[in-house]
Amino acid sequence: MTQNIYDNPAFFEGYATLDRSIKGLDGAPEWSSMQKLLPPLKGKTVVDLGCGYGWFCRYARDQGAANVLGLDVSVKMLEKAQEMTTDAGIEYRREDLEQLQLEAQSVDLFYSSLALHYLENIPALFATLYQTLVPGGMLVFSAEHPIYTAPLQQGWLSDPNGQKSWPVNHYQQEGERISNWFADCVKKQHRKLSSWINALITSGFVLEKLDEWGPGAEQIAQNTALDEEKERPMIFLLAARKPLI
Repeated sequence: MTQNIYDNPAFFEGYATLDRSIKGLDGAPEWSSMQKLLPPLKGKTVVDLGCGYGWFCRYARDQGAANVLGLDVSVKMLEKAQEMTTDAGIEYRREDLEQLQLEAQSVDLFYSSLALHYLENIPALFATLYQTLVPGGMLVFSAEHPIYTAPLQQGWLSDPNGQKSWPVNHYQQEGERISNWFADCVKKQHRKLSSWINALITSGFVLEKLDEWGPGAEQIAQNTALDEEKERPMIFLLAARKPLI
């Protein structure tokens, strides 16, 4: 089973302090860019992979989605999502995404925010998502950028002048990376950008947009903590579609 770090009390407590936990989608600086990748949601069947507190699930319903399913491996996350949701059109369910099975051609949109980099077997998941999507259906997701996940020990380096740089050693060596973020031994998977893209292509997807996201000047002015994020991409956003034929 995928590591269930979000049920670790220390991790869950730390995650709850993030803006994206407190403010929801508007607390995620990449959200405005993610919105631009989304298709119209009215009348659609939507599945959120790694739904967390359910912020996107509720947004999708507000945009007119007919049915929304939020999936997460974390019991604590699902309990929080359920507490915050009163809409009968949203269902939350515990699932290990590496073992996901859904009815063929039953979903219009798969959405995922910063969850897929925890998974070991991305090719198998993409194949499952492709089979589950209706023709013309979409996958829109964000994940940690391979430049960010590459080093065995994540962290900025500073030269004698104080100039920061991000190491990209071990970029070619894919596999598990361990970070200490809110809790010790958080397991993530590093894969090259080409591996992400080729897994989508092999599954049959057509790529529509790739965004190696970074904050704009206005965002940095409003939140100076984002200033260092302009030096290297921490995350990427991707939209892919299942062809109509």
